[in-house]
Amino acid sequence: MSREIFRRFFKRPSGVLTVILAALIMIFGAATHGGSLTARNWAGILQAVSMKGIATMGQTFVLLTTNLDLSVGGTALLGNMVGAWMMTGQTGFPVKAIAATLFLGIGIGLGNGVLVTRLRIPSLIVTLATWQILQGIAWTMTDGWPIVDLPKGLEVITLGSIGSVPVATILFIVVAICSYLLLEHTTFGRSVYAIGGNHVAAWLSGVDTKKNVLFVYAISGLCAAMVSVISLSRTMSGSLTAGEGLELDSITAAAIGGISLAGGIGTIIGAVLGVFIVAVINNGMNRLNILPAYQLIVRAVIIISAVAIDYRRRRE
Repeated sequence: MSREIFRRFFKRPSGVLTVILAALIMIFGAATHGGSLTARNWAGILQAVSMKGIATMGQTFVLLTTNLDLSVGGTALLGNMVGAWMMTGQTGFPVKAIAATLFLGIGIGLGNGVLVTRLRIPSLIVTLATWQILQGIAWTMTDGWPIVDLPKGLEVITLGSIGSVPVATILFIVVAICSYLLLEHTTFGRSVYAIGGNHVAAWLSGVDTKKNVLFVYAISGLCAAMVSVISLSRTMSGSLTAGEGLELDSITAAAIGGISLAGGIGTIIGAVLGVFIVAVINNGMNRLNILPAYQLIVRAVIIISAVAIDYRRRRE
């Protein structure tokens, strides 16, 4: 009986990813003499997971439809700048500024979706161009200087907690649960998988492919905007480094989590495990004082390996 349970466990991608995550935690724990296993270190990991994890949830929806969203970093950056500009000099919790930031993210996502679905421009080109435009606007807004004097009430997102769980981590958990329910238990979720599996067949079956792709880009933009709000709370300033590398981190985590870059395959549970695997690897390399250049090489190897495994799986 126990052998059958183990066999079923390891047949699932999430089971294999869970074992890999546990092994990485133990390996880095031994390599750092327990330093990576402390509560303080894990608090830092959870902070990183909360931002990159939310962005990965949005990226997952886009990837499942065979598209990409390289603009998430630019969306987070511009949202960071706009949110900080609106919050300057305020007191209390800036509800209106946060709402405006989230709507900005949705608007950017919808803009990407329109260009991809209506003008039929490849998503790689559209989102890469959007990323550059958003970065340029953000730099123009500030002339390269950070925006400070943000309301103290904003700190609750990063410093606040419910029990022993940080508010930012709770936000990630909520987004992950909502993403899971949306993909696994709604008609929209089935449509997303259908589009990724075979775009033409989905359209012939009555799926509104354009509307659904538009929606997934709106979700991705919203998630990127949420990252910008958490970033504002963490640094208490509008920084031009906000969202840096977010697009590659989100794609990497999704790919490691079993989300096929060719679309139609993968789960939110796998994406969440991918986020934690990337976070543990990055944290472990930092604690071992591995040079940034070597860290880039390691990340590149991980991306290539994840894509190669996905390609082989699809061929089989």
